[in-house]
Amino acid sequence: MDRVLEVIRKRRSVRGFKSDPVKKEDLETVLEVAMYAPSAGNRQPWHFTVITDGKLINELSARAKAALAADRNSPYQQRAADPNFHLFYHAPVVIIVSGAESSRLAHTDCAAATQNILLAAEALGLGSCWVNLFLFAFRGEGGEDLPGHLGIPGGYKPLYSIALGYKVHDNWPVPPRKKECVTYIDG
Repeated sequence: MDRVLEVIRKRRSVRGFKSDPVKKEDLETVLEVAMYAPSAGNRQPWHFTVITDGKLINELSARAKAALAADRNSPYQQRAADPNFHLFYHAPVVIIVSGAESSRLAHTDCAAATQNILLAAEALGLGSCWVNLFLFAFRGEGGEDLPGHLGIPGGYKPLYSIALGYKVHDNWPVPPRKKECVTYIDG
């Protein structure tokens, strides 16, 4: 139990990855534990797209950046214009978590699966970063064809993505946590 708590406390969003490919068995483990996430009515309304093709990862980053740069209401417009900004921080793996459109609670269920991926990655010595700006790639030019290109089944929509790989640096110190965010009501 102490190891589980240690992994939860230690996990940080990683934005610096080595170019080394992730071991297949580590990817399989991460995906297996994602499927053990709780889901409403045990519907398991998720689909996982694992991308290890660096050209495709770069294309997704470029598409999202173009849509972000064109969005005048986006607080990320300036960041998207930076030629050095890579949406997935040059991670060798991107996992897209899609949810069944027929499931009213797909967002919640897929978020639980995403969290399992993040925690499993840390337990395996991998770095991870939950990246939601990738959704802009689906809003830009040709975005409507992207789900089919990525093998996302009909009836599913992309919700979350995770950049995954080996960390360039060890974990950063844990910033202080807010303690005043809990209310106890005793009976």
